[in-house]
Amino acid sequence: QLQLVESGGGLVQPGGSLRLSCAASGFDLDYYTTAWFRQAPGKEREGISCLSSSDSSTYYADSVKGRFTISRDSAKHTMYLQMSRLKPEDTAIYYCNVVVPGPVESIYWGQGTQVTVSA
Repeated sequence: QLQLVESGGGLVQPGGSLRLSCAASGFDLDYYTTAWFRQAPGKEREGISCLSSSDSSTYYADSVKGRFTISRDSAKHTMYLQMSRLKPEDTAIYYCNVVVPGPVESIYWGQGTQVTVSA
């Protein structure tokens, strides 16, 4: 069964850091583009970063560029989002995402992990 399980969220003060993890079962992450999304209260879910499977290129939304880093560890079947210099506006539920292409595209989501940035 294909599954993504997230961990690492929590409460952090402004300026602090957190690392989110997303463990994949049934996937070899090297073969798929992986991404992180977030959804703040009252807002739509937004894509904030992705890591290409083809050339390992990365994308970051302007709101997180220079502060967040996406990565993956193939041996551990895990993807990460290292978040630094966190701001209150980073408060949201964070979701990992894998898209499996094919005759019918399949999209997989983690269960979400809450990140709260507050003094």
